[in-house]
Amino acid sequence: MTVVPLTAAPIRTTRTLLAFGVAAGPLWAAVALTQAFTRDGYDITRHPLSMLSNGALGWLQVTNFVLAGLLTIGGAIGLGRTLSSTWAPRLIALNGLGMLCAGVFTMDPADGFPVGTPAGPGVLTWHSFAHFASGSVAFIALIAACYVLSRHYARSGDRARSVASAVAGTALLIGNLWPMTGGPAGSLVLAVGAITAMLWISVVCATKLT
Repeated sequence: MTVVPLTAAPIRTTRTLLAFGVAAGPLWAAVALTQAFTRDGYDITRHPLSMLSNGALGWLQVTNFVLAGLLTIGGAIGLGRTLSSTWAPRLIALNGLGMLCAGVFTMDPADGFPVGTPAGPGVLTWHSFAHFASGSVAFIALIAACYVLSRHYARSGDRARSVASAVAGTALLIGNLWPMTGGPAGSLVLAVGAITAMLWISVVCATKLT
């Protein structure tokens, strides 16, 4: 992939797009975790962070998903102008699109959240299935992006960033697989993996700002 020199593209626009990518991960994590530890009835060891899209304050998490998705897509466009990798920016943009759709299509209330919801998995509606599909696209794209970045950095001789990218991708991969194995605190492990990978993409965007 041929990187467009910043002198050949609007420098201010490119830096703004990269700044969007820098903000996406920390913003999403801060809003989600603040809710996770303050909303009544929510238990991060049992409830996915997506479950926060339900209840009277559910609009906060819906907005969080949509905004983070848009910011991630912006960051991906910025990386496409500055990173000598064809697939990493595309995969990051796909991750952003998946997040945006995961905000539009919310999970159903279940397992005691919001307060008053019966225990157990509950009945899944079409928008819950759409949320799971969107989330799967987002997670798979983000895992792949991290591994593509790892290879990119390895080829350029940047071993530290190559290892960091691989660790971020593996953290999210484990986070996705852990709940399927019935391991304890599955939602917490998934949250840690997702936030780790998202923050790493923010770091990658930040490296292109300097």
